Amino acid sequence: MTLRSRQAEQPEWREPRAFEAAPAEQAPGTGRSRQAEQPEWREPRAFEARPAQQAQRCRVRFSKLGKIRFTSHRDVARIWERALRRAELPIAYTEGHSPRPKLSFGLALSTGYESYGEYLDVALREGSGEVELDELPRRLAPALPEGIEVQAVVDLPAGTESLQQAVTSCTWHIEVGAVLPAAVVHATAAALAAPELVVTRQRKGRSVTDDVRPAILSAEVLGGTTIRAELATQPRGLRPAEFLSAVDPTWRAGRVTRINQWTQVGGARREVIGLPPAATPPPHAVVRAS
Repeated sequence: MTLRSRQAEQPEWREPRAFEAAPAEQAPGTGRSRQAEQPEWREPRAFEARPAQQAQRCRVRFSKLGKIRFTSHRDVARIWERALRRAELPIAYTEGHSPRPKLSFGLALSTGYESYGEYLDVALREGSGEVELDELPRRLAPALPEGIEVQAVVDLPAGTESLQQAVTSCTWHIEVGAVLPAAVVHATAAALAAPELVVTRQRKGRSVTDDVRPAILSAEVLGGTTIRAELATQPRGLRPAEFLSAVDPTWRAGRVTRINQWTQVGGARREVIGLPPAATPPPHAVVRAS
């Protein structure tokens, strides 16, 4: 007689796992299971997109003048986060453990530079209703520090290019320090007449040598030692300090102000958000905040 344990006589049983499908019931006389006859149904996952009303987005144009020019780009972003919160605007936030306001800034302005036209894209919460954009400058003014002023706010249609993609060039007013005006005029004209201007500059932690002449779209001396230059941002941008180095490696920038940010629409150049003539700075001079 063979000794066998009772455990061996019983079929093995284990807790069914959550992902295992239950055995289908056999339909009589058909050879098909009842489960196969029913349409497949599953619980919708949390991350699956559901049709929803398009959230409102807006684009803000603001200036950065005076002592606030010594504030870094990252600190300016924090200033805007705080100002939008104080103005009680229904700002949309990212998901995750550390939600952040959905803000998108344009081309970063170097610390110490001023600007008459900086840009910021803001996404508003779905279902918050339409925000009166004409009221935003008034609502934001008390929450912003001296030197940052909202100039205009416009609605941003769906599918609009990001600021990084839209801006193709910038116009700058660049003061050259400790140089005679006649020398500035002569060197600027020589640079424009040159077929190429080869400079070495730092890009992503390494030195890159290339010809920057195609990035200088225009340049003229306004008076004294101030140069108005339009510099390309695409496909490879040229910074004001790099422009001066290309014209004369011994030059150093004094006061630098971004006057315009240009985009291309239907082959024509235009400001990202245009202002009435009375609101734009005169082309021959820059009135600065102290």
